[in-house]
Amino acid sequence: MAQSVPPGDIATQPGTKIVFNAPYDDKHTYHIKVTNSSARRIGWAFKTTNMKRLGVDPAAGVLDPKENALIAVSCDAFAYGQEDTNNDRITIEWANTPDGAAKQFRREWFQGDGMVRRKNLPIEYNP
Repeated sequence: MAQSVPPGDIATQPGTKIVFNAPYDDKHTYHIKVTNSSARRIGWAFKTTNMKRLGVDPAAGVLDPKENALIAVSCDAFAYGQEDTNNDRITIEWANTPDGAAKQFRREWFQGDGMVRRKNLPIEYNP
């Protein structure tokens, strides 16, 4: 059964962090490429530490082996230097999809006792 096997690796471009550059008086959008490097279909979902400033679209999906998706990460306008940005990050979680499941994201894949992997991408703000 797919859930008993640990999910394989994914690759993100960029690989370690996301950088937004000033000015912050308008919305910025940055694109991340997510690639399923494993041999199994995975379901993936993004989370963010700051829902009012950071958005992710699409926030969840399904990738076949070696397939990739382009994800838009947006940063809404904010008062740089007046708000705490130290802990801002997005996290991608992924899990193997059940054998025979349709290629449609299901939140319950992450809620059972199957293995879920995660990767944190800190957000850096350049003044």
